[in-house]
Amino acid sequence: MPSPDKETTVRLTSEQIIERLVDAATTLLAKAGPSEIKARSVAEAAQVSTMSVYYHLGGLPELLQAVVDRGFRDLALAFEAVPASDDPAADLFGIALACRQLAQANPHLYDLMFGLATRRGYRQLRPARSGAAAQSEAFGTAYSLLVGRCARFVGSGRIRGGENPEVIATQLWSCVHGFVTLELGGHFAQFPDPVDQVLQPTMVNLLVGLGDTAESAQSSLVNALRAHSRESDRSAADPQARG
Repeated sequence: MPSPDKETTVRLTSEQIIERLVDAATTLLAKAGPSEIKARSVAEAAQVSTMSVYYHLGGLPELLQAVVDRGFRDLALAFEAVPASDDPAADLFGIALACRQLAQANPHLYDLMFGLATRRGYRQLRPARSGAAAQSEAFGTAYSLLVGRCARFVGSGRIRGGENPEVIATQLWSCVHGFVTLELGGHFAQFPDPVDQVLQPTMVNLLVGLGDTAESAQSSLVNALRAHSRESDRSAADPQARG
């Protein structure tokens, strides 16, 4: 168990202590789920005193909010890592795959980010008193990136004119979030390849409903899958490549 004044001994700044706490909480969340996020266990993992959770953040709700904000910042980075290509529909598919990849890497974090879990179980997360605005900002950054890609798709002329990019972004995110949530819950066990059998045709149908052709939408999907596979292979060969 760390010394109560461990963070003082090594002269950590407040920002460094918060970073340690968020790192520790995120790791505990991935390993054990939200019910194991306690001030003492997180502080021990972060090698700081238990009081640090309250002194530097305000309490467990604020710590959870900081973890959620980190998750949305990571999601924004994942979206940014999808390069803007000559095929804007393929870019949207790429963002969908990036979202799924982040969710699979830490399902408990994904649940927490989207209000499906709290540290006591799976129910709506009540925003921390000081964290509601921060959560909105963190989510808004990722969301604005998606809206920007949807605007490129609207500008490509492949769908009906006059479509609102923000409405399309909301529809697309709803589609992907629904798929990811159901997949994480084990509801697609009957499908050998849920991406191929569920997500792909669903997104194709969405784009066709907006006015794209089935052939163009399917071609974009193939392009996105190839790009995603190349990036996955590159990251596997060089774990530092993403940085």
